[in-house]
Amino acid sequence: MTPPIRVLLADDQELFRAGIKVIIDAQDGMTVVGEAADGAEAVRRTDELHPDVVLMDVRMPTVDGVEATRQILSPQRTEKRQHVVRVLMLTTFDLDDRAAAAIRCGASGFLLKDATPAMLRDAIRSVHIGNAVLAPAELSTLIEAQFPTSSPVPDPYLSLTEKERAIFVAVAKGLSNVEIAAHVFASESTVKTHVGAILRKLSLRDRVQIVVFAHEHGLVHKGS
Repeated sequence: MTPPIRVLLADDQELFRAGIKVIIDAQDGMTVVGEAADGAEAVRRTDELHPDVVLMDVRMPTVDGVEATRQILSPQRTEKRQHVVRVLMLTTFDLDDRAAAAIRCGASGFLLKDATPAMLRDAIRSVHIGNAVLAPAELSTLIEAQFPTSSPVPDPYLSLTEKERAIFVAVAKGLSNVEIAAHVFASESTVKTHVGAILRKLSLRDRVQIVVFAHEHGLVHKGS
């Protein structure tokens, strides 16, 4: 039997946390393992409870969600863990610049606080398997605003094969594995293998980081 997705709620509004907890605990295959009222507590509770997904409010007192995300997903903490932690930002504002900053820190996307229970459920499941929770166009808009100029292309990218570069660009543009498979004339399993190789070669955590990496180095439209 597949274990449930373990969720940590981080929000300074107790009533909001209570409502989200009821929604999540009512879903099959997921459960709330803890709560935090600010970013500092979210970091501590993540270290203690080992959640799979952290629902992180962007704006909280003392330590906000962006800084908490940076700490939770820092290389030092990530290397010590036995499992992968994903962070999904919660925000009141669409195309939030703080949410964009959190994505640069490794968050897997953001969800508006007025999202439906079904949207919340689907977002948690999507984040848990390493996907972004944000439409590709919106993600591109957010990330491009964070990178007014492109930094030099690092050597690890140059080590990618021609097929891997094509798949890299397709992922960066928001295409799914099924869409990429049709685009490069390969099976979906082959695409998954190439994506895994790309992540390893570039030392990236997931597909969201591929999008950030591509925009940071101006690779979205180059294709090579």
